[in-house]
Amino acid sequence: MRGSRTPALRPLTTDLQNKLRGLSRHRRGKVAHAAHTTLLKVDQWARGDGLPADLAGAIERAMLGAAERKSKAKTA
Repeated sequence: MRGSRTPALRPLTTDLQNKLRGLSRHRRGKVAHAAHTTLLKVDQWARGDGLPADLAGAIERAMLGAAERKSKAKTA
C-alpha cells in the first residue's frame, strides 16, 4: 500500500480557525469582506493551509472583530 509507512500529516488549527469552519458561507463571506480578501482565502486559512502572514493576520483580526461584535450584541 502506498503511503502506509509514513504518518498522515494534518495541519494544526487554532480554536479561532475551527470556529470559522463552523460558520455558514454567508458569515464566512462577511469575514472575507472585512479582511479585504476572498472567501477562498478565508477557507484556506480555516483549513490551516499556508497563507502570507499579513493576510492571515487580517483574517484573524476580522474574525476577532466579528466575535467581539457578537458578544456585545448578546449583552445589550
